Amino acid sequence: MYMESAGSGSSAIRSMSAIAGTAAALVLLVSCNDGGDSGPLPLQCDATLAAEFRPDANTSVLLVRSFKKGEPLALSGTPPTPPPPVAANDVCVVKLLVGPGKAGPATAPSTSAGIGIEVWLPSAQNWNGRVHALGGGGWAGVPAVQSLTLLAGTSATSAGLGPATVATVEGAVSSFTDTGHQGANGSFAMNPDGTINTVLWSDFAQRGIHEQVLKSKALAQTYYGQMPKYSYWDGFSTGGRQAHMEAQANPTDVNGILAGAPAFNWSKFITAELYPQIVYQRDLGGVPLSSGQLTLLGNAAINACDVVGGQHLGYVPDPSECRYDPTQDPSVICAANGGTNSTANCVTQVQATAQNKIWYGQTPDGTVPSPAVDNGFGITPSPNQRWYGLTRGSSSGLAGATPFTIASDQVALELQDPTIATPSFTNATGNGADKWKQLTYPQLSNAFDLGVSLQTSFGGINTDNPDLSAFRGTGAKMIMYHGLADVLIPPQGSINYYNRVANQMGGIPAIQSFYRFYLVAGMAHGLSNGATNANANPPLPTHDQLYNALTDWVERGIAPTRIDIASAATATFPVVKSRPLCLYPQKATYVGGDINVTSSYACS
Repeated sequence: MYMESAGSGSSAIRSMSAIAGTAAALVLLVSCNDGGDSGPLPLQCDATLAAEFRPDANTSVLLVRSFKKGEPLALSGTPPTPPPPVAANDVCVVKLLVGPGKAGPATAPSTSAGIGIEVWLPSAQNWNGRVHALGGGGWAGVPAVQSLTLLAGTSATSAGLGPATVATVEGAVSSFTDTGHQGANGSFAMNPDGTINTVLWSDFAQRGIHEQVLKSKALAQTYYGQMPKYSYWDGFSTGGRQAHMEAQANPTDVNGILAGAPAFNWSKFITAELYPQIVYQRDLGGVPLSSGQLTLLGNAAINACDVVGGQHLGYVPDPSECRYDPTQDPSVICAANGGTNSTANCVTQVQATAQNKIWYGQTPDGTVPSPAVDNGFGITPSPNQRWYGLTRGSSSGLAGATPFTIASDQVALELQDPTIATPSFTNATGNGADKWKQLTYPQLSNAFDLGVSLQTSFGGINTDNPDLSAFRGTGAKMIMYHGLADVLIPPQGSINYYNRVANQMGGIPAIQSFYRFYLVAGMAHGLSNGATNANANPPLPTHDQLYNALTDWVERGIAPTRIDIASAATATFPVVKSRPLCLYPQKATYVGGDINVTSSYACS
């Protein structure tokens, strides 16, 4: 275990064998306080805390370090530039390792010492009684979590804030996990012999986040001498998928969940994320649409679908109603191909059809219907649609010059062939060799089917069980939100899951008693503009608006309904736009007045 003394900056390295917890120790730990406001004095943020924290035989303490208000949040060995942030308040950082991990060659990505967890604890006088656990992004393998020289918590997570900020500003215990592996790609999920690493898939899919919450709560009890009053999960993207896994598999872990743009339906939508690149390879000879062409087509879709009250919003308010078809729009087709566009960004009919395919989403054979018949935006996928595409008018993060590597990694794991991935994927049987370029439409469709059939081996990564009855039974609450111009994860997947839960559990009014959903027009994969129109400046919620709505629901019984949101005033966009965020399935309906003012809309 590595320990640094409080405030002084001096450090000492102490060896400590893995703590073997006993049943008696667990009883003592759990019964030391009844959860009320009174109890034993808090422990010091030093070796005492490390010695007292013994939740189980698999858990060891790697580091304990205290920081005083105003002190740089850095460990020994951290480079002096750029300057680290300073502590907004006194805080204690604890790094944990939860085994058993996965044995194997020391250099193999599939070898793991265990699940790393970094926990940030505010001082006792600043603690608000909450645990506010944060989710990860992408493959979630952040090396700094287990590092003895770096802090993971000073960086923002996928939810837009980091554990350091949560602990020192909000005053909640916060935490983050590497989910049992280190690295930004999917190499960890394949054993050196090319087989599926079921242990680390499970740690990534569900065990890592469960341990994160359990250990955060247990450490809070040990440190403060009392249990947290409320516990929350807050995640976006992968963190939103993790949020739903907690609700599905570990329904008693938390009292409230905030889930943004959840990456559930994992193997389905991530396999489909490779589809735009296969369209380029099979239909366009491997030549992608340029950024100028993508912007031209996206802005043309916006111009066709953003009219409200006879005026243009600048972003698409309701993609489900947008049926723009570039193949029927002479203004984007090159003059040489029968259109009227003579710019360098014009497109051919074949390129316009390719864009329709990308907007529609993956099909087994690369076909696409006319948007007038089926625009690809449905509660359930159409019969010939494997999964959804991104919405018209969104600035796609999938149709650029190179593939989204999570997608190529996922397909390589489904087909159990590492060479399909990009070169960043490493394995003893062969590294990534960009062989995704050779995949046919039927082969990608086969990978889609394999991703579904391999869910047991993949740790249930799809996280799509619609039965949330156990979560509802605990009295916990969940808010889900998703941008309608998401550039990576189609929002239709969230609509699909929410309706599946409703069908399973008595209808939308019934599930709104514990699970509420908001769709945000114009929002990207994050709290930003997702439209191809760089000047759209759509109204967006803030993270605090959504998180405060959740805590008010959990702690005060105030269920969220309409939330009025606004764009931020900047030098570039001095005029603030506002709009209501309506509780799904309601939509913001224009009733008259300025189209960029929230009072001009009703939720209906």
